[in-house]
Amino acid sequence: MARVVLAMSGGVDSSVAAHLLQQQGHDVIGVFMRHGEESATACDLDGDNKNPLLPLLQNRADHKQGCCSASDAEDARKVADKLSIPFYALNLEKDFSRIIDYFVDEYSIGRTPNPCVMCNNWIKFGRLFDYANSIGAEYVATGHYAQLVDDEQDQTRLARGADGKKDQAYVLFGIEKKYLSRMLLPVGRFPKTQIREMATDLGLRVAEKKDSQEICFVTSGHHGEFVKQRREEIDLSGEIVTTDGAVVGQHNGIENYTIGQRKGLGVALGTPHYVVKIDRDSRQIVLGDHDALGKTSLQADRTNWLTDPEPTAPFRCQAQIRYNSAPQQATASILEVDGEHLLEVDFDQPVHGIAPGQAVVCYDGDLVIGGGWIR
Repeated sequence: MARVVLAMSGGVDSSVAAHLLQQQGHDVIGVFMRHGEESATACDLDGDNKNPLLPLLQNRADHKQGCCSASDAEDARKVADKLSIPFYALNLEKDFSRIIDYFVDEYSIGRTPNPCVMCNNWIKFGRLFDYANSIGAEYVATGHYAQLVDDEQDQTRLARGADGKKDQAYVLFGIEKKYLSRMLLPVGRFPKTQIREMATDLGLRVAEKKDSQEICFVTSGHHGEFVKQRREEIDLSGEIVTTDGAVVGQHNGIENYTIGQRKGLGVALGTPHYVVKIDRDSRQIVLGDHDALGKTSLQADRTNWLTDPEPTAPFRCQAQIRYNSAPQQATASILEVDGEHLLEVDFDQPVHGIAPGQAVVCYDGDLVIGGGWIR
């Protein structure tokens, strides 16, 4: 039917996606995107970008399980071999440095970044489309748990995946609208349990492979250490205070904290306390009780809309402030401030844990309307 570039991570979802695309009659080309930390034996993409097809020759000293390790690459290659589809490794190390810089910069100013969303925007549905264009592929596919549907106006819309526990539409909100009609998300209409069953029936070695839970480039699992190593010249330590201004401790860097955090605060106050504010200028971590976390509104910039026309008047929606949070009833409005269009979201009830740097995504039922980055 069509030539499809499929991002293969070595996990069960993208592996079964390859099979489903084959069943639909597509000409599938598997691509593994190498974008973790640099390894001495990793292949580099030629600076002129003349030949984006690279043999799989990648390694990683820490052998960390994630979405870009040497073992993941090997798993992806073996699945491709079993399904008899061509498979290539594309080294995006230099491109991915942009994600790392963003991650470090955000934590350094007291914000909570979302590198997975940025990776989807800049690499998986950015750079990968460049690759697809270079080989004449019509579509780019991934193993995300989300769906593409046609609305009443025959627009291609992004919708939640059928498996509510695995839904990933939130992390795809920032994709350019023009790409929706060229995307395929084959596993989005299935529950995860069925995807694993398919992998078992196909005899795929990744059938029971655990889902990656870590940020792929933070090999230690400790984001604060990762940031500090790259900002050694900047002292981000300071005081831990309560909402009434009392100093209750010291911390060794704001990069170790995020809004809503309860564990690992470094102080014991006798009752549950949470990070309710991170002040970059004073380098203070402010702690409060659960009620102090609650807010009824937020503003977001760098908006992206997946509807045509884009919203201009206030509209009702369900707004989600984190990947693993429940959507909340709200009214959204578009504001123009100093020539910039901002999204303002007013919640019907207080929402806890709104973190600057995270995305807020607006839904109409299961359909993604769009969203922005919390200020």
